[in-house]
Amino acid sequence: MNFKAVIFDLDGVICHTDHYHYIAWKAIADELNIPFDEKINDRLRGVSRMESFHIILERYHGVLTKQQELHYVEEKNQIYRGLLQQMTPGDLDSSTLQTLQCLREKGLKLAIGSSSKNTALILERIGLGNFFDAVCDGTQITHSKPDPEVFLKASEMLGVLPEFCLVVEDARTGLQAAHAGGMECAALGPDATSSKMADYNLGSFSDLLLV
Repeated sequence: MNFKAVIFDLDGVICHTDHYHYIAWKAIADELNIPFDEKINDRLRGVSRMESFHIILERYHGVLTKQQELHYVEEKNQIYRGLLQQMTPGDLDSSTLQTLQCLREKGLKLAIGSSSKNTALILERIGLGNFFDAVCDGTQITHSKPDPEVFLKASEMLGVLPEFCLVVEDARTGLQAAHAGGMECAALGPDATSSKMADYNLGSFSDLLLV
């Protein structure tokens, strides 16, 4: 690996909370009588909270004020955060942890670059609260992916130039953000790998050691 740092998306890469997102958004959609299923949920991957709600509202026949939108988005987040309390270090795959430790032993700096505002809570729940050299999340940025802001800030926090950072992503918007920030990227998961947008396609998280 010719990189000095690796920046990871969180959800779908380090851990998986898709089902919790689905349950929370389904509760809001049901409250508003909006059809919602796993296929629509897949469109929300890598998208900010409000943008996700707007995708869901594509099938809504009424009109919501901005204040109402903020209310429902916050309600979704409260449901989601409640579900996250169920997470434990057991939700971190052992091979993922071993790979992270191997990368650190190789002298690489490691960071999280996530649009989620719940990043700190998730990392704490899975036992990685103090593991990464830098964490940049939705509480520190004003533009969501595919804007490169989150990755550029993570790079700056690490003190490593973008061209020496590798981004690991499971969403197309994340791959776009990495390239927009002048970084190479590795795709993990069907949505990202099928896009043919990545510099590297990973069959598993541990394949990072082969890059």
